[in-house]
Amino acid sequence: MPRYVAFLRAINVGGHIVKMDALRRHFASLGFNDVETFIASGNVIFQSRSTAAAALERRIEACLEERLGYEVKTFLRTDAEVAAIAAYRAFEPARVASADSFNVGFLAGPLDNLAITKVKGFASAIDEFHVNGRELYWLCRTKQSDSKFSNVAFEKAIGARATFRGLNTIRRLADTLALP
Repeated sequence: MPRYVAFLRAINVGGHIVKMDALRRHFASLGFNDVETFIASGNVIFQSRSTAAAALERRIEACLEERLGYEVKTFLRTDAEVAAIAAYRAFEPARVASADSFNVGFLAGPLDNLAITKVKGFASAIDEFHVNGRELYWLCRTKQSDSKFSNVAFEKAIGARATFRGLNTIRRLADTLALP
């Protein structure tokens, strides 16, 4: 049975507080198995017989909007995809080591050329970006609060939703998924 990670946008940020036990119950009510949360920032691991990720995303979004009262954009990745994201080398290791933060943005689909050009427009002396498939890698050399880039700015420029996680979180999640 496929194992997925749901990366949820707007969970425990911006005044939207959701208890992890409630989130697990919402996922279990959809018929998913082995539901668990990973840190309290909207990462849910589960198994489903379905291999139709887009349909699963829509089901989760509809359920959460009904039960929480607001839109919760959902980005599913398989455990193998999470492992590949964690291992991907978007930037030279020395640049990563000297940066203040390194984040991965999850997208519904690959960006087109116009969107990639817009992402490149966010590059600055402190921000560097790399797009690979459905992920946007963001290296910030200083505090993120010093950056002009944000999820909101990205979504406004691109016209699509995204959610970001720190690469360390993704790596810890990949390690958790690798356990038998």
